[in-house]
Amino acid sequence: MSPPEVKQAAYGETRTAMIKKKLMKNNISVEAAAPANAVQQSSTRPDTRARINWARRNANRVLNTDALLALLRWEAPKFFELAEVVGKWVWIQFAEKQPPSVTSVLSEFGFHWNKHRQSWQHPCGLFRDQSAPFDPRTKYGSYFAADQKAA
Repeated sequence: MSPPEVKQAAYGETRTAMIKKKLMKNNISVEAAAPANAVQQSSTRPDTRARINWARRNANRVLNTDALLALLRWEAPKFFELAEVVGKWVWIQFAEKQPPSVTSVLSEFGFHWNKHRQSWQHPCGLFRDQSAPFDPRTKYGSYFAADQKAA
């Protein structure tokens, strides 16, 4: 009895070879595509991100504008100098990207990064589902907190 014939593709590859080739190209099935003797690439680098106190962040997210400005003035005077009050929200903008230590402190104060406006924003207890399609400064007005407190 002869072995069953293996069906071959038009260009001479067996069906098994075609499946293996597809698996090698497939990005979804990385485990199946990796050769058996390949070294698994796992992240052995330590996590260098600064830790965030999530309980403090959640408590600070609901602070009103005056309470947040008082907290910034007391605990982070450099952030207070940069704080711009837009309506009832507080925004902080930097000229360049900040190190992780700065961003973690802002996050603990309850700020979040707004990619569209390129600023750190604090909702001061007034949460919105959607971003405004206009610049809120034109509708609600804005001022720098440090300028108001000095007067």
